[in-house]
Amino acid sequence: MKLRLKLLPIYLLIVAMAGAIVFNYVHTMPRVISTAHFNSLADYQSQKLAWASCDKGVQCATMQVPVDYAHIEPDQSFAIFILRHPASVKSGRLGSLVVNPGGPGGSGVDYAYNWDSIISTAVSDKYDIVGFDERGIGQSQPIRCLTDAQEDAYLSADGKVNGQKGLDTAIAAAKDFADKCAAAAGSRLGHYGTIDSARDMELLRGLLGDSHLNFMGKSYGTYLGTLYADLYPSHVGRMILDGAIDPKESVANQNIYQAKGFDLALKSYLAANPSITSKQITDLLDRVHVKPIVVGKRALTQALAITGIASGLYDNESGWPQLTSALNEIFKKNNGTKLLAMADNYNYRDSNGHFTSNQEDLQQIISCLDFSDPRTVAQIESDQAAFAAAAPIFGPYLGYAGLSCKYWHAPPLVTTDFTALTSVTPVLVIGVTRDPATPYQWAVALHQYFAKSQLLTFDGDGHTGHNRGSACIDSKVDSYLLTGAVPAMAVTCKAGQ
Repeated sequence: MKLRLKLLPIYLLIVAMAGAIVFNYVHTMPRVISTAHFNSLADYQSQKLAWASCDKGVQCATMQVPVDYAHIEPDQSFAIFILRHPASVKSGRLGSLVVNPGGPGGSGVDYAYNWDSIISTAVSDKYDIVGFDERGIGQSQPIRCLTDAQEDAYLSADGKVNGQKGLDTAIAAAKDFADKCAAAAGSRLGHYGTIDSARDMELLRGLLGDSHLNFMGKSYGTYLGTLYADLYPSHVGRMILDGAIDPKESVANQNIYQAKGFDLALKSYLAANPSITSKQITDLLDRVHVKPIVVGKRALTQALAITGIASGLYDNESGWPQLTSALNEIFKKNNGTKLLAMADNYNYRDSNGHFTSNQEDLQQIISCLDFSDPRTVAQIESDQAAFAAAAPIFGPYLGYAGLSCKYWHAPPLVTTDFTALTSVTPVLVIGVTRDPATPYQWAVALHQYFAKSQLLTFDGDGHTGHNRGSACIDSKVDSYLLTGAVPAMAVTCKAGQ
C-alpha cells in the first residue's frame, strides 16, 4: 500500500487522534426519506427538506440528488444526509454557511455537528451552520470497497516500492483495489466525484432558500468550493478556501509537492525537537521495513510507521508532542505502541480492528474521478528518482500514490480550465507557509485564479490556518463572513498573533 495523505483540517484529525466519537445519534434517528418520484431536475429542485431534531440543538434532513445529472433516469438517486445548527440570533440572520472539512471523504455532517468548535460565536449567531455528507460518504449511502481485514492488510503493506518484485506487488494490489471498488459501486462508480458533489451543493443551496452559497471549505474542501464557483460563478456568496488545492496542478506535481510539504514540516518539527534527528527517523523506517516492531498481535510496519509520523505533522500544538512521545518510546524501548496508535487513529481504525469511517476507500474513489494522470506506469516508475531527490523522506512513499487510478473502471470527470473563476465575487483564500498537506504555493496559485480574491497567509506550522489559535487570521475570517468585505491587501499573520 502506498501512502495517501489526508487533506483534512487539523480539528478533525485531533478528534480522530483523541479517539473521540463525533456523534452517535444519526445511526438510530428516524430518517425522513422522500417517497416522491424524481424524473427530472425540476423534481429534485422542488423537493422539500423535512428537518427533524437530532441532538445538541441541531437538525437533520435528507435530500435526494440524481445519480447522473447529465442523464437523469427515473428514481435513480442518492440520499444525501444534511445537518444544520440554526442561527442562534434570528434578527439579522445572514443565511446558511455550508461547511466542508476536506478529505476527500471527510464528513461534512461530523464537521457541522461540532459547529461551536469550528466557527466563532459571532458567526454562528448570524448563520445556520450546514454540513452534508457527500455521496458515498458517512451517512449518505456509504460505500466500502474493502472489508476491515482487507483494509488492515492494504494499509499495512510495504510503504514504498522496491525493485521489480515490489512494483509487481503494488500493481497487483492497485488492480485488486480498483476491481473491488468497481464491484461495490456497480453502475454508480463514475458518479462519486467532487464535480457531482458541487452540483449537489447547488441543489442544496436552492433547497435551503439561499440566493447565494456561503461556504467554508478546508483542505480538499477548497476543491469542492472551487468547482462550485467554476460551475455557478454568479451564485457564489461569501466563500473561504483554507488550505487550498491548486485545481490546475498535475497529479505528478500534486504528489511531489505534497511530499516536499511533509519533508518541510518534518524539518521544522526536528528543528524544534533537536533530541530527535532525521537519521534516526530514516533508520527507523529502514529497520521496520526489514523487521516490523511487534505490538501485541499486530506489527508496526514501514507503511504504518510513516503514516503515524505524517499524522503528527498536521499540528505543532498537539501532534508534535504526541509524535515526540511515540518516537522516544521506540528509540529508547523499541516499543511501537504509541506510533501504531497514531497511525490507527489517522486511518480511523478502532482497537477492535474496525474502521469507523469509509474515508480510506472514498479518498481513492474520489481522487481517481477528480484528476486525470496521463502518465503510464513506466513513466510513474521513471519519476521515482525525482521524488526521492525532491523529498528524501516522504518522496519514496508518495511516488506511487494513486496507482489504483491507472486501473480504474470509470474515467475522470473534471475537464474544465477554471476560467470562470475570474468573474467570481471576492473570496478569501488562506495558506500556511509550512503546511505539510497543502503546500503554501497552492494557496498562492488559487488566489491568482480567483481574480477578485484576497490571500491570507499564516506564517507558521500545521495544516490550514483558520481556527488554529491565530486571532489575526480568525478576525479577518469573521469580518469577511459578517460584512462581506475582504482585506484591502494581502495579509500575513505570524504564529501567536
